[in-house]
Amino acid sequence: SKKHSRSSLFLSSFPAFCRHTKVFLLLTDYKWSEEPPSIPHKHTNRLAKQKSPYLLQHAHNPVDWYPWGQDAFDKAKNEDKPIFLSVGYSTCHWCHVMERESFEDEEIGKLLSDNFVCIKVDREERPDVDKVYMNFVQATSGGGGWPMSVWLTPDLKPFIGGTYFPPRDQGRRPGLMTVLTRIIEQWENNRPALESSGERILEALKKGTAIAANPGEAPPLATDVANRCFQQLANSYEEEYGGFRDAPKFPTPVNLMFLMSYWCVNHSTSEGVEALQMALHTLRMMALGGIHDHVAQGFHRYSTDSSWHVPHFEKMLYDQAQLAVAYITASQISGEQLFADVAKDILLYVSRDLSDKQSGGFYSAEDADSVPALGETEQREGAFCIWTASEIRELLPDVVEGATGVTTQADIFMHHYGVKDQGNVAPEQDPHGELQGQNVLIVRYSVELTAARFGIGVEKVSELMASARAKMAEVRKGRPRPHLDTKMVASWNGLMLSAYARVGAVLGDKAFLERAVQAGSFLKEYLWDAERQTILRSCYHGDKMEVQQISPPISGFLDDYAFIICGLLDLYEATLQTEWLQWAEELQLRQDMMFWDDQGGGYFCSDPSDSTVLLQLKEDQDGAEPSANSVSASNLLRLSHYTGRQEWHQRSQQLLAAFSDRLTRIPIALPEMVRALMAQHYMLKQIVICGQKDAPDTAGLLAAVNSLFLPHKVLMLVDGETDSFLCQRLPVLSSMSQHGGVAAAYVCQYFTCSLPVTDPQELRKILLDGSMGTQTE
Repeated sequence: SKKHSRSSLFLSSFPAFCRHTKVFLLLTDYKWSEEPPSIPHKHTNRLAKQKSPYLLQHAHNPVDWYPWGQDAFDKAKNEDKPIFLSVGYSTCHWCHVMERESFEDEEIGKLLSDNFVCIKVDREERPDVDKVYMNFVQATSGGGGWPMSVWLTPDLKPFIGGTYFPPRDQGRRPGLMTVLTRIIEQWENNRPALESSGERILEALKKGTAIAANPGEAPPLATDVANRCFQQLANSYEEEYGGFRDAPKFPTPVNLMFLMSYWCVNHSTSEGVEALQMALHTLRMMALGGIHDHVAQGFHRYSTDSSWHVPHFEKMLYDQAQLAVAYITASQISGEQLFADVAKDILLYVSRDLSDKQSGGFYSAEDADSVPALGETEQREGAFCIWTASEIRELLPDVVEGATGVTTQADIFMHHYGVKDQGNVAPEQDPHGELQGQNVLIVRYSVELTAARFGIGVEKVSELMASARAKMAEVRKGRPRPHLDTKMVASWNGLMLSAYARVGAVLGDKAFLERAVQAGSFLKEYLWDAERQTILRSCYHGDKMEVQQISPPISGFLDDYAFIICGLLDLYEATLQTEWLQWAEELQLRQDMMFWDDQGGGYFCSDPSDSTVLLQLKEDQDGAEPSANSVSASNLLRLSHYTGRQEWHQRSQQLLAAFSDRLTRIPIALPEMVRALMAQHYMLKQIVICGQKDAPDTAGLLAAVNSLFLPHKVLMLVDGETDSFLCQRLPVLSSMSQHGGVAAAYVCQYFTCSLPVTDPQELRKILLDGSMGTQTE
């Protein structure tokens, strides 16, 4: 705002870098490398006692770093010094660059330590702190991203903010030394203006970020909101390769799940058919693209081009979780094996590379950068994942019998995956020249076309490609691995729990279901403080393979509760073990107590009683992860059907009413919340299976339910135990029983139930006829 002239002008001379991590493409090629462990460290600061991989990356800077906490706040107040707050995460490329260039610089380290109280924050540990100051940076500089650099008063109010700064001036761009010198000068000579400017911006942010329902307000009409959300997505849809907007392209599973849910209730309209086509085409093109790791499975963060070819190579746990659910949903709707295979692939990758084998938890991320070969020190983007044509020829030299001419396995593989001698990455996708002569695998032809090209059978091509990928996976095992962030975050573990439960249930895969149960047990053992009745945000992988916790541990935030509750409900539906349902109910009661806004409705992102968090925010965007309010709206609805607690149904409505304005105007910002609004409108079906849990007749009925995508349902098992958790909560279930000694299903909606059904095919037909399209038999 122009009113805050001094600090705004000061700030406007700083560029808004790294508006997301994607901007690594736009900047010059700074690189970083980790010191070999054998070199003794010249400096060690108090971050060495932390467990976060990101904070530990800064433990040997010549900067007097503090973690976020009372010690730092007290020092700032006692010495009356401004605070320099630096926020990032361990797999962030430009965070590494700034650490290398600036925070390892002795001169900058001294200037920072002498004049500021320096605080380092891992945004994945403290999303509450990150959100408050990111709001400030975006409001004052027009952009945001990481690393985030913010200067605060001793009472934590921001007055200057930016993102990445080079160490010294570059042309007209001020370097960190210049910025620090100017801030020291301004703090001494112009402090009241800095403080009042920050104060005004903070007040404006408090007003601008407030989300509340008017008394007695109802949620907007679901059909109108859903139609508008579909239209807004259709307008931004890119037809050739799928996805939304041209480049960079993000997977955005929240959009795809909305489109598939929208089709379920609009299957007979042209809009419904178009919505499904958009979702399936996008999922298909992503699966064929370079964003999908064809050798070692899993998906990279996003694509730098519109054809999903050249990715930013980082792999995040939350992407794997949501994409696994999107792919298994697509397989339920279409019956296409490709989608089920990709879902399995993702879970195979997570089980192998992102799993803590001892405890059952899931790690956060794999970095994009690594050294190309042992003994080298300079890290490169994608080095672990890329291939030269000569490497592939050397690895796959065998002549293929029956193929036209003298054709090797390498020839067929290179044709199928678009490998070229000169490399297949366009120069504009490689501004730092790191991918010159290299290939990012992308499926260029169908198996049928490749088979026809070389005169061999389709099955033979599939076998050759599978054996080639296995050989390449072995070669990759010998390459230096990228950095692995072994922090285990509660919310992301909740998302992953949903993925294993959902995929396991659809495929009837016992190993996936066992892994889901292990993940549920991990959350209860390591991230639930039963004494304080509190979820903990994160725990850590220790040197001796044990799980470690920091002291004091960070309490969980809204998304930790919401995503775990959703995971537990999915785990109950997949295993029908009521202990998970009981814990979900317990956690929902805690969530309500800690985060619910009695005045305006909806949940605050963090504990509103924490005075060190200056903005009480309610996340109003379903982005890389769904908003915790969106997920909570669905959780409340599902739990009201499992527990008979009508107040949770009403609370879900109050939550949706609080977001009315945004849902009505820009539903594309909240596709996951639109799904919850649709579930409210169409009402959930209760599918009650009466039978013995492990009996074949019960399993047949459950398989029929799990074969279909039913976005508006809850599934429950009644096994004749009248004192069970469900029968106590829902007495009506006691009147339902097996039919003639055989397992039976009842489908209930609008307070009426179908006659008992014992034949799985008949149950499938009833479920399809209800509100569904013609899903593939």
